[in-house]
Amino acid sequence: MTSRIENVCIDCADTYALAGFWAEVLGYPRHPEDFPGDPEALLVPPDGVGPVVFFQQVPEGKTVKNRLHFCLQPTDRSRDEEVDRLLALGASMAYDRRRPDGTGWAVLADPEGNEFCVLRSAAERAKTAPTG
Repeated sequence: MTSRIENVCIDCADTYALAGFWAEVLGYPRHPEDFPGDPEALLVPPDGVGPVVFFQQVPEGKTVKNRLHFCLQPTDRSRDEEVDRLLALGASMAYDRRRPDGTGWAVLADPEGNEFCVLRSAAERAKTAPTG
């Protein structure tokens, strides 16, 4: 027997604001019963496939590096275009691991400091894949 991931939980101070940021990042709609000031918020995959992203209000702020984080792969734009989009949404650059040859990734932080990675798109990966 095995288990499946039901949700991924993110501790935060402002569930509504942080869920709004991640709704834009992931394209997941807010749960219809989420309102400002609620101690919990949910984002559900629009196609119903994959875990729910659950936001839980906690009194303490983030103090150390995440032990678990999202690694995002853009679906319809390049890694660098996605990094620019996420920075415009309110993310900040934590570590830039992009290399001059186009490989690598960027580590961003959401508005509450939770780190996540932006990887190359599948099309970008295919361009640098070894052949033969």
